[in-house]
Amino acid sequence: MTLFLLVLFSAKAQNKPEEKTTPKIGLVLSGGGAKGLAHIGALKVIDSLGVKVDYVAGTSMGAIIGALYASGYSGNQLDSIFKEINFNNIINDNLPRASKAFYERDNDERYAIKLPFNDFKISLPSALSRGQNTYNLLSRLTLHVSEINDFNKLPIPFFCIATNIETGEAVMLDKGNLAQSVMASGALPSIFQPVVINDKILTDGGVVNNYPIDELKAKGMDVIIGVDVQDGLADREKLVSAPEVLLQINNFRTIKAMELKVPKTDVYIKPDIKDFNVVSFSEGFKIIKKGKQAAIDKVEALQALIKKEEMGTVVPKVKIQPLDSIVINKVSLAGNSHYTRAYVLGKLKLKLNKKISYKDFNNGINSLVATNNFKTFQYEFSKTKEKDGYDLFATLTENENNTFLKAGIHYDDLYKSALLINLTQHHVLFDNDMASLDIILGDNVRYDFEYLIDKGFYWSVGFKSRFQQFHKNISAQLLLEDDQIVGSGLNKIDAKLQDQTNQFYVQTLFRKDFALAIGAEHKRLKVKSQTIATDNPEEEFLFENTDYFSVFGNLKLDTYDDKYFPRKGFYFDGSLHLYLYASRFNENFERFSIARADMGYAFSVSEKLAFNLQSHGGFKLGDKSTQTLDFALGGYGNNLINNFIPFLGYDFISLTGNSYVKTSLIADYEIFKNHHISLEGNWANIDDDIFETGEWFTFSDYNGYALGYAIDTFIGPIQGKFSYSPEQKKSIWFFNIGFWF
Repeated sequence: MTLFLLVLFSAKAQNKPEEKTTPKIGLVLSGGGAKGLAHIGALKVIDSLGVKVDYVAGTSMGAIIGALYASGYSGNQLDSIFKEINFNNIINDNLPRASKAFYERDNDERYAIKLPFNDFKISLPSALSRGQNTYNLLSRLTLHVSEINDFNKLPIPFFCIATNIETGEAVMLDKGNLAQSVMASGALPSIFQPVVINDKILTDGGVVNNYPIDELKAKGMDVIIGVDVQDGLADREKLVSAPEVLLQINNFRTIKAMELKVPKTDVYIKPDIKDFNVVSFSEGFKIIKKGKQAAIDKVEALQALIKKEEMGTVVPKVKIQPLDSIVINKVSLAGNSHYTRAYVLGKLKLKLNKKISYKDFNNGINSLVATNNFKTFQYEFSKTKEKDGYDLFATLTENENNTFLKAGIHYDDLYKSALLINLTQHHVLFDNDMASLDIILGDNVRYDFEYLIDKGFYWSVGFKSRFQQFHKNISAQLLLEDDQIVGSGLNKIDAKLQDQTNQFYVQTLFRKDFALAIGAEHKRLKVKSQTIATDNPEEEFLFENTDYFSVFGNLKLDTYDDKYFPRKGFYFDGSLHLYLYASRFNENFERFSIARADMGYAFSVSEKLAFNLQSHGGFKLGDKSTQTLDFALGGYGNNLINNFIPFLGYDFISLTGNSYVKTSLIADYEIFKNHHISLEGNWANIDDDIFETGEWFTFSDYNGYALGYAIDTFIGPIQGKFSYSPEQKKSIWFFNIGFWF
């Protein structure tokens, strides 16, 4: 190969003047998903030798790496950048919890499956990811060349290949928005949704041309360096994922095409990466190392490309530092019809003509995307002519799916088995409203309905209605007076509790994670049991069958990074209910109020170990005769109704009183990804009027401890907890499967 190149250069030198004899070197990088990270290793060697590349062409992952290299990054810089990327978050379009408003958080932490359901037809999403996180990253990394629309004018000229889905033809992208172009080239089918450019629907270029060497030669390149990360056909043991199967089908053609393309490559670099697949991003370090070794094996051929006078001299590339902040002077929006400019800018939280950190800018984009009102948010920057900073041009594609069918499964020790089916409809009466209905089937049939006119940081208007029921042995103190308990000798009562609650409220957000709500509530509470005899043996004894009417206020702050396994953040949820009226069943009703607050603080001491310190308290003011709305401690759960409070070491609704304080400490250790071991302790005082007697400030009367194991899955946490109470000298197991609802 080396001899061939020397002869080639010699022949050219005899026929052309000296200034035209230097061969033009083209670099072609193939696609291959995660295996494309091997390109970085090869580029590190190419840079270290001082080989000057005159043109770069790439497909898919080769387009992404190639575009960044062509825009001025060195192989070493790309190595550093890609080592810091969380590919799992990028591929899955994971958005930080902090970027989501309360409704979006509840949506993500409640349903395991979400599918479009327009015209009563279930459809599947076009891909696992819309690619927004990838686009945000590429846009930031290429901001320094955002003014260049002709890729021939990049520090190294560049083009990439995409596939037109409608025609099946290859599309060469050498002009336009660089980040958008490489996104189109790398839109791996089933992983990333297609990209629309110039009214063409484009997807991964590897479908039609995964190694565009002929197109690169046509650009006038004399010598081609090729890095090929494609593999041969995989056997059945390796075809374990949808991307692998799709790649295998595509490889039928590309492998055949490579038989003709390999001989056209002057320096052919073929990394040994057969042990990796297209989604092996977690092994990126090993893949990069393989690419480096493959290039080292071709050092002799690469050195032959360097002019003698340049041998041993390597001109370092100027180090490009991605911007940490940006000034946006003007915003132009296109494509938004249902959502106003004010709505979009409000979600983005942009303040024009002021510096904003790139982190805050990305958080704003995440907030907009998290609404799921938009299929895509494509944008580009243009330097402002009159002053420093950039103008932002954004094109939004509104989500055509307004109706969604969602589902979840759950099991716990109170509600037992449950199947959740949800129907959500957007734009019911207004552009910015939403209606959601949960039907919960299983041992305890329930429903949950919500209608919200979402005005974000202005006052939103909402209505909620829910019905909950369960059958459980509960503390007799919640239902009987002390003298009745003494007379009957009952400590526990086998009761059926039904609760229907309707709320009308207005709510405003101070931030995405800070909300204030005020409203009116109607509650119908019914408690019955066969434990106490009645005149008619077939009838159940009614402890409670009352309609309560109240007004309430609620203040909530939630900066936890995860609802079930928080590693950082603060939580506060405070409420005040003023009960004004009750139906005739509660004949001795007098007005009373219930105040309650929950606080939590989560922090990490290492990458694996996190602590969550929580404090809870509540009390009743006014009439004390209505006991069924008192506080009741016991059990384990995340969203128990009314004033039922989880307390490990005791069964549900075991400890009651009209006031209480509780403290808990949770240590969570993630032994390996998504597998958690927890050690918990909780301590409480609960009784009547403990804030008046001073009992709230004494040593805890009740204690409980638990050792737990949990797996964080797509259906929600699967948990088992072994709890023990020193006072009772007995243990209780708690189990939970799936998101709580």
